Amino acid sequence: MILAARGLPDLWLIFATVIGGSLSAGSAAAFNMYLDRDIDAHMQRTENRPLVTGEVSPRGALTFAWTLAAVSTVWLWIFTNPLLSVGAIFFYVVVYTMILKRRTEQNIVWGGIAGCFPVLIGWSAVTGSLSWAPFILFALVFLWTPPHYWPLSMKYADQYDEVDVPMLGATRSGSQVGLQVILYAWATVACSLLLIPVASMGLVYTASALVFGGWFVYESHRLYSRAVQGGEPRPMRVFHASITYLTLLFVAIAVDPLLPF
Repeated sequence: MILAARGLPDLWLIFATVIGGSLSAGSAAAFNMYLDRDIDAHMQRTENRPLVTGEVSPRGALTFAWTLAAVSTVWLWIFTNPLLSVGAIFFYVVVYTMILKRRTEQNIVWGGIAGCFPVLIGWSAVTGSLSWAPFILFALVFLWTPPHYWPLSMKYADQYDEVDVPMLGATRSGSQVGLQVILYAWATVACSLLLIPVASMGLVYTASALVFGGWFVYESHRLYSRAVQGGEPRPMRVFHASITYLTLLFVAIAVDPLLPF
């Protein structure tokens, strides 16, 4: 939103968009937990979710999910634009959770599109339209998602295998997953550099994209190297590095337009 405004947007608009987006994301997460409650009970990573423990009933969870979806849609319809938010919920719940997740090891690649919508929502809230810059950010998050999530699936490969969810980390060897992580990490960094000429980014963003991107790629290569050599890949290093990388990159995206140089 700051990049779209080339400065600080109206604070109420920021507040309204964040509230609407949070309600939308909460709705998608609640639908996901309702639909996955059968497998969540058999995975250590998810066995304490409220639908598994019985703290929340399936009917209560479904009611909560639909309520959040309705409230977020009305809220964004009043203050910004609800269409992209509805699309994000649909993509995460129907395309990813219901169709792809239990059928293909490429589930997180295409299902991850749902996580790309916020950049379009934020940009359109400020400008009322879309241009090349938000689509580059969309592609950036799209390319970042696999090397972010696949290391996590390596960590919990046995659990995914037990519930027959074909995450790449559970269906392929560590070296194969590591190679895919490298390729997507490089593609992510390359995509981040496209924003420099398209959005006229300055020194802060350029340096951040190169330095933090280089670190992300380094951790990806380290994962692959350890897997090939037969050592402990330590995939959670890449998982946590990916979160830090994207956080710092978006901080740079926000700071860069606010500077006078």
